[in-house]
Amino acid sequence: MDADTILRIKPALTSFLYEFDGCFGRSQTRGHLATYVRGQLSDLPRKSVEPMADAADMPPRTLQEFLSLSRWDEPVMRDRLQQRVARRHGHVHSVGVIDESSYVKKGDKTSCVQRQHCGAAGKKENCVVSVHLGYATPDFHTLLDGELYLPEHTWHADRERCREAGVPDDVVFRTKHQIALEQYHRAVANGVRFRWLTFDELYGRSKAFLREFDACGQDYVAEVPVDFHVWTHLPEVLHRRHGRDLHARHGRPRRYPRLKVKHNLTCAVRDVLLYSPRMRRQPWVPYHVKDGTKGPMVWEVKHLTVYLNDEQDLPAFNGRPYHLLVTRNPLNPDEIKYFISNAAPDTPVQTLLLVAFSRWKIERMFEDSKMELGLDHFEARKYQAISRHLLISCVSHLFLAEFHQEHRGKKSGPDDQPGSDRGVKAGAAMAAWGPLLAGAGLGAERATGVNATAQRQGRPQPPQAHDPAIARVGDQVEGHVSVSVGRLIAL
Repeated sequence: MDADTILRIKPALTSFLYEFDGCFGRSQTRGHLATYVRGQLSDLPRKSVEPMADAADMPPRTLQEFLSLSRWDEPVMRDRLQQRVARRHGHVHSVGVIDESSYVKKGDKTSCVQRQHCGAAGKKENCVVSVHLGYATPDFHTLLDGELYLPEHTWHADRERCREAGVPDDVVFRTKHQIALEQYHRAVANGVRFRWLTFDELYGRSKAFLREFDACGQDYVAEVPVDFHVWTHLPEVLHRRHGRDLHARHGRPRRYPRLKVKHNLTCAVRDVLLYSPRMRRQPWVPYHVKDGTKGPMVWEVKHLTVYLNDEQDLPAFNGRPYHLLVTRNPLNPDEIKYFISNAAPDTPVQTLLLVAFSRWKIERMFEDSKMELGLDHFEARKYQAISRHLLISCVSHLFLAEFHQEHRGKKSGPDDQPGSDRGVKAGAAMAAWGPLLAGAGLGAERATGVNATAQRQGRPQPPQAHDPAIARVGDQVEGHVSVSVGRLIAL
């Protein structure tokens, strides 16, 4: 890290935090936000309240009260964060990513904790789960939102336990799908525009969830489970009674519209792959997805137009066509993934595949936030304290992402290869910023930028020049070095 970078970090952080001044009624509370963010950016081995307070030479109780007792407006902070992303980072090829993260916790007093599937541990474990919305463009990605998942039977049904853990009475059980939808609508209301959305099969299995995005006009590429049902041919729908029905004397009158008595049935996507003649006639076509640290990622693909059923078991949205992508790992043919997309029929398979496999970006966001910012280091038990910690972590991640985006080009070596400082861990590099950050005040320079572009404008495709483009094997693809945001921001 050179002297110029050291001098830039203090005014950059000061100006950045000025964006959130209006979330606090007192200057002292605003100063605690700066202390907390500096603690997350530091090289502390554990970034919980006590070590961060000790590093800032303040009583730990002060930061604890900042999280759990002080009055400040979290919704306004989240709105300003998202509005800043909309102003500065709107992109015609932006991708929204929905996913969840988990945090292993002991005991039963931490708000929302229960024994459930824990992605961090890879098994069922006593943990807390949060649902997140990420935002990614070809050269930028950050977390927009994060919210705790309140389990239904162990917490929602026991309001006394909720009150002991500080869960407000108006916070009730919502499915992860409902939380994700609310996060999406909040981001859109704050000006964020997603050209695409993508999410894993936990969310893709719900057709009601998919229909919500269809109704919003939002394009998506969703991974779905093997038992997700589709029509390979559009069934025929009757909208009025036929002559033979006029003479029927027994039974309930039939409702219209309805499917013909002899109609083709839906079938699971797993069976479509195995038994559909159109699918079986297709060869597996290899596509290069991206270059990773372990070499190029290649997947073999089959594509078919299919149709979904709605809540009345009729063709959804008047029988509009959907894309079914079946992808197979050539190194492990038993690893097969299925994706459904509501994109325009003429959308290239390369584009759909690029979006489908862009979910790795939110995994990188989680990894950076946990390893570099201490996202999973919280030791709070109250609902409000944990929620505020998740929100401040989004703020800190946005600062790292913006600082990296602004300065990364200046640290490149010949032929755009990473410079020597790019291998430095974020914590080690941030240690040199300590004295500068400790004296940082609240500055007075606001961000400027362009508004995010509206959705569905001409259905543009992702630019092939900005990323290792999806191309059939044999095409020329530039190399790519995968380095975490935290390490890159360390410069």
